[in-house]
Amino acid sequence: MSFSGKVALVTGGTRGIGKAIALKFAREGADVAINYSRSKEHADAAVAELRACGVRAEAWQCDVGHREAVFAMVGQAAERFGRIDVLVNSAARGLERPRPAIDSLPKHLRHTIDVNLFGPWFAAQAAVKHMPEGGAIINMLSPGSDRYLPKYAPVGVSKGALESLTKYLAVELAPRGIRVNAVSAGLVEGTDGVRMMDADIVGGYETKIPAGRHVRPEDVADAVAFLASPAAAMIVGQTLLVDGGYSLMGL
Repeated sequence: MSFSGKVALVTGGTRGIGKAIALKFAREGADVAINYSRSKEHADAAVAELRACGVRAEAWQCDVGHREAVFAMVGQAAERFGRIDVLVNSAARGLERPRPAIDSLPKHLRHTIDVNLFGPWFAAQAAVKHMPEGGAIINMLSPGSDRYLPKYAPVGVSKGALESLTKYLAVELAPRGIRVNAVSAGLVEGTDGVRMMDADIVGGYETKIPAGRHVRPEDVADAVAFLASPAAAMIVGQTLLVDGGYSLMGL
């Protein structure tokens, strides 16, 4: 699964799932642009890791909830690397202040939706201007978009809307040779989704996974790379669930 000569843009690519995705593309030969919101230190460290794979890499600071900032970031990345072949919308927020639906505050809801829904929307609008035929857009979703997870309402609602947007973008962009799909991951080791839950809940969840362990960031990155590859040429507007079989259990 080589991406040599390709350019991947990964929002939220400095830590967790986003960083694993960025490293996956770099190890497969792609030049990589990443986005970060606050920590330049984390961004610089991530860029160093990416460049150690022998590819070009740069990081841009941007709040993906702001349309003008997103368009500027994408334009600068496309100018730096010449084009964008793959866009992965991994930047997200909402778990830093987990709340049930009934207690969520309007300001919190709006900011969560700005980043988790409008961010990918803006990034897709901007990226397709620089994306050749054969390009791919992958949105990161969550099982919490179609089932209840405690204190997950703002994120779940925003991801549900993003799943719908994925389908609309897929139909509109497929005639241009650009495929849009999504990856939805279960509890992923080392991420905010795990940290927000009580340890006993996380441990109980793991005992019910047929595959016998939690999903790792690298598992998610492998799924994203597959959907971005020519091997997935006829997969359009779909959501690939990566949860070790947990969703199959009647528990």
